[in-house]
Amino acid sequence: MDRSGDALTGRVLDGRYRVGPRIARGGMATVYEATDLRLDRTVAVKVMHEGLADDEEFVRRFQREARSAARLAHHNVVAVFDTGDDDGTLFLVMEYVPGLTMRDLIRKEAPMSPAKALSVIEPVLAALAAAHDAGILHRDVKPENVLMADDGRVKVADFGLARAINSETQHTATGGVLIGTVSYLSPELVVDGRADARADVYAAGVLLYEMLTGHKPHQAASPIQVAYKHVHEDIPAPSASTPGIPPYVDALVARATARDPDLRPADARVLLYQVRRVRNALDHGVVSDPDLMSDLTPTTPVGGGRTPTGELPAQIIEPHDLSSLDHPSDDGGVYDQERDSRLAPRSQEPPAAPRGRATATPAALPRHSRRGRALLGVVVLLAILAALGGWYLGVARYTPTPAVLNLSEAAARVKLDRAGLSMKVERESFAENVRKGYVISTDPAPGDRVLKDGTVNAVISLGPERHQVPDVRGQTLDDAQQALDTAKLAYGEAIERFDETVPTGRVVGTDPAPGIALRPNTAVDVIVSKGPKPVKIPDYTGKPADAAEKALVKLGFKVDTTEVNSDTVPKGRVVTQTPDSGTGRAEDVISLTVSKGPVLVEVPNVIGMGLDAARQRLEDAGFRVTVRHASLYVGVQYVVTTDPGRGTMAPRGSTVVVGIV
Repeated sequence: MDRSGDALTGRVLDGRYRVGPRIARGGMATVYEATDLRLDRTVAVKVMHEGLADDEEFVRRFQREARSAARLAHHNVVAVFDTGDDDGTLFLVMEYVPGLTMRDLIRKEAPMSPAKALSVIEPVLAALAAAHDAGILHRDVKPENVLMADDGRVKVADFGLARAINSETQHTATGGVLIGTVSYLSPELVVDGRADARADVYAAGVLLYEMLTGHKPHQAASPIQVAYKHVHEDIPAPSASTPGIPPYVDALVARATARDPDLRPADARVLLYQVRRVRNALDHGVVSDPDLMSDLTPTTPVGGGRTPTGELPAQIIEPHDLSSLDHPSDDGGVYDQERDSRLAPRSQEPPAAPRGRATATPAALPRHSRRGRALLGVVVLLAILAALGGWYLGVARYTPTPAVLNLSEAAARVKLDRAGLSMKVERESFAENVRKGYVISTDPAPGDRVLKDGTVNAVISLGPERHQVPDVRGQTLDDAQQALDTAKLAYGEAIERFDETVPTGRVVGTDPAPGIALRPNTAVDVIVSKGPKPVKIPDYTGKPADAAEKALVKLGFKVDTTEVNSDTVPKGRVVTQTPDSGTGRAEDVISLTVSKGPVLVEVPNVIGMGLDAARQRLEDAGFRVTVRHASLYVGVQYVVTTDPGRGTMAPRGSTVVVGIV
C-alpha cells in the first residue's frame, strides 16, 4: 500500500523496476529509490513529469540525455543503467548513491579549510573532465548534484541538462530559457545562453568559493539580480570573508570564475591540474609561491578583450620622444618635461658682450672647456652621492618581511629573529582555519618592506571561535534566552515536553546539550517542561483489589483503600473507584472501596418450633428460608434441623434450609 501520497510509489515500470519512496524532485523529473527485480539491486529511477511527454521536443531532449549520460563511464559519475517508456511514463535508471549531498556538507562544515575544500572539488572536476573529454557539458553544476556516498565516494549526478558539445550547442540558445541554477551560471550563459566547457569550470569555481566561505558569492533579492551580478561583478576573494586562506587559493578561485571565458581554464581537466598544484603547495605548507601565483592570476588575453574586472584594457602608450628636450622645436620653443608644455623660444642672436670686456678668443676656449669638465665631474659625483643616499634611504635600510603565516608563535619569532627582526603580538583573534597559537596575519605583510632591525606586528589565532551551550536546566524560558545571548549563541525555539520532575514552564534541557561547543550565533533549542505526562485512569470496579492497587501504583498513582461490607460484591473485590475514568498525573490519589463481603449474622435456634414461627424468626434475622421434609415426615410440621446449624455465623441474606417432620 502506498503511504507516500505519490501514485508512482509501488508501481513496477517496464515489468522490472518497482518504484519506492521519492528521493528528490526537480524541474523536469522526479527521482525515486527503486528495486531492479531482475538483478535484485537498489537503483535510482528518474521519471519525467507527467504531461511533458506530450512535448515531442522535450521527449527528444530526454532521449538524448539518456544516450549522452550512458556514454560516461567514470567512478566519479553516477552511472546510467537503462531507459524506458512505460505506457507514456519516460524514465532513466541510474546508480543509487546513499548518503548526503554537497549542500548538506556545506551546511554542516563550511567554511572548510582549503585542504578539505580542494579534496572535495577534485573528484567533481575529475567527473567533469571525463564528460568534457567525451564532448558532454553538464550545464547544471551545483551542490545538490554532487553526491557524497556513505563510504566516502564523491559522484556527480544529473547530467540530465547536459548537451553534446557540437555546432548546435555553440550557436543556438535553448529557446531563450536559461538551463541551470542561477547562483552557478556563468556570465556568457546569462547573456546569450551559449556555453562550452568553461561554463562548467565557472560553476565549479563557485562551488569551491562556497565551500571555503560557507555562502554564495552573489546574493540578491531576486534571481534576476543574482544573474546581473554574475555578469557585472567579479567573484570576491574567499579570504575577504574567511581570513587565513593563502593567496594562491584566492587566485585559483579567481581564475576559475573569471567573467571573461578566455581567462578561465579551457576545461575541467585543466582546472583539475591547477587544483592538484595548489593542493601540493598546501600539503607542503607553502605560504607564498610566486610562480604558482603567476600561473593562476588571470591576465588579459592577447588581442584585447576585458580584464578580470570587466574594464577594457588600457591602451598602450608609446613613451615620449625625449630627443626634443631642451632642443629647439619647430616654433623655436623647448618641451618642459615637468610642466608638459613648450617654453618661450630661445633668441637666435647671441647676447651682446658687456661693455668694457673683450669677447672670448679662440685661445681661451680650452680653458673654459677644462673648467666645464671639472664642473661636470662635480655634478656627476654629487649625482652618485645622491643616488647612493637615495638607495640607502629607500632600499638598503629595508628588508623584505619573511612569511610567517600559519606558523606557531614560537616558530614565527625564530624565523623573524634569524632575519634580524623582532615580533610583537598586536592582538589575538579567532580564526576558523588557523590553529590556536598560530599566526593569522602580519603587518607588514609577507614580502612587504620593513626596516632592518624593525618590528613585525602579528595577529595570533585563538583558534575557531566556539562557545559552550550554557546549563539552563530549571530556569525560566526568559532566563534561558538571556543566558544564550550572553554565551553569544542564538535562541532557536521552545520545545515543550512532559517531565515528571521539572515544574511546568521550567527548562528541562537544551538541544544541543549543555557543554557542547558551537560556532557563534548557532541556534540552540530550549526544551520546556509541560509537567508530568497525563496518564489514562483505568476502571478496576469489580476487579480484585490487590491487582488493582498494584497496577495503579505502577502507573504512578497513589492508592487510598477503604473496606466495606457488601451483599453484592464478593469479598476482596473493588466496590467503587474514584475517579474511575479520564486522565491523571503521577502522585494523584485514586480511592478504592474494597468489599469485605456481606454482614455475618448468627443463625437463631428454631429447633422444635412450628414451621411458621421458625420461618418468621429466621427472616427477622435477615435470612431467606427454604423448607425440606425430613426422611420420616409425619405432617406435624415441626422444625427438627437447620442448615447452617443454630449458632453458626452466616451472611445476612443467605438461605437457611429447615427440616420439618
